[in-house]
Amino acid sequence: MNGVALITGASRGIGRGIALELAKLGWDLIINYASNRSAAQQTASDCTSIAKAAGHSIRAEICQADIASAQDRQGLLEFTKTRFERLDLLVNNAGVAPATRADILEATEESFDRLININVKGPYFLTQLVARFMLERTGADFPQPSIRPKIITVSSISAYTASINRGDYCIAKAALSMLTPLYAARLAEDGINVYEVRPGIIATDMTSPVKEKYDKLIEAGLTPIKRWGAPEDVGKADAAIARDLLPFSNGEVINEDDRFHMRRV
Repeated sequence: MNGVALITGASRGIGRGIALELAKLGWDLIINYASNRSAAQQTASDCTSIAKAAGHSIRAEICQADIASAQDRQGLLEFTKTRFERLDLLVNNAGVAPATRADILEATEESFDRLININVKGPYFLTQLVARFMLERTGADFPQPSIRPKIITVSSISAYTASINRGDYCIAKAALSMLTPLYAARLAEDGINVYEVRPGIIATDMTSPVKEKYDKLIEAGLTPIKRWGAPEDVGKADAAIARDLLPFSNGEVINEDDRFHMRRV
């Protein structure tokens, strides 16, 4: 029996990279998307193909939901219950950047509210719903010894790196980072480990507008390895957690940023 993972915002970018890596391990997948149905369908199809090539037979189903909406979050959980009857891994990946990058002296409340609702409130309360569902299963037989319920939240180096032209994004990611220690402390005694994977400069649609800027910074030595990160880099970190390779780590931040966070002199 395969493990079951729900990945939010999995139609493109980092979420897609995570889905593909989990498919290689033989996980059944719920591919959540907000609006791009065709991209979600393509990701699901690619996941089943890559799993088959690795010798696995999986189910990869898509489900539309805006995680900023309480009704949609509930619908996403009900979809999971109906189609799979259980959930072994939640990956909180869905998130948005500001529609317009603006200096913090000019940024609007509308943009701030949008980012808080999608990037913070959505995953916080989706995790609450999923944790309650997982608690119904604790103590039950799991598909394999390595498949114990887990929760991963994908954040960003913007949680601690000041970008004055997208302060709302930085504030949202900093708040999101507190989700992991909170839920880790609450769920540890029930055997549910909670992790944060913190990507650095990753090549996605979201970062494409600043490609030229970061090309120059990376070449100048911003990070020790002079290349952009790729979605599969983040996916491999999530896959390691999914495989239960970090059983004695809980509430931890896994930095996937080529040591961007490392101070150097």
